[in-house]
Amino acid sequence: MIAQSYIIHLANYSDGVLYVLALLMALEITVIIDRFWFLRRAIRRGRGIIRAVTALGKLQRDDLGRLMQSAALLPEWHLLDVAQRYFGLTHHYGSARGEAFTNRLDETIFLITPTLDKRLWVLDTIVTLAPLLGLFGTIIGMFHAFSILASPGHSPTSVTAGVADALVSTATGIFIAMVGLISYNAFNDVIEKIIHNLESLKVLLINRMDGAPVLHSGAAPAPHAGRAAHAVAEAK
Repeated sequence: MIAQSYIIHLANYSDGVLYVLALLMALEITVIIDRFWFLRRAIRRGRGIIRAVTALGKLQRDDLGRLMQSAALLPEWHLLDVAQRYFGLTHHYGSARGEAFTNRLDETIFLITPTLDKRLWVLDTIVTLAPLLGLFGTIIGMFHAFSILASPGHSPTSVTAGVADALVSTATGIFIAMVGLISYNAFNDVIEKIIHNLESLKVLLINRMDGAPVLHSGAAPAPHAGRAAHAVAEAK
């Protein structure tokens, strides 16, 4: 009860700025949790899709179907969908058709990329806004603290406590900004890795759907159906 009354006192001392900072903190945590689960799932399962396609010497329609099931709700699903639709056209792409296939994959990546940083602008805004709001609350608190000197019967030492209470707003704003900045940079790093996975998958799809004979160095055997199914299962 004492802690709650003190928090209310601090919030009132900043004229409600601490309440706004609390709302920003709640919004920040919501965005962090949402993006964390989405990007964590996308990067981990996306790597599994890359490993599965790499293990296949040549992609068949059934392989693409199983991969699409494993990549459901992932950015890689859209590239696999383009590959499956092109698969039925021909098993051997000439230079023009191969270029068209590559352009379609590039277009898909361009359309997917903006969805990866969805709602990250909220974190970017909070990182900038929170310290400013905290400073604003501290300035208001300073007005209250120094107004004590204008009232008779109050000692100047009572100003010290008021200044300390006013600085809580700045400290809170800086803390919120630090959490948001760390999360924002971490998410951007994961997004760059996901885009790299998409580019890698694009190259793998082109190489495994070009209609060329599957070449293996040395005496390594060609991947068979059992190995293909195992690779797809690992991607799930």
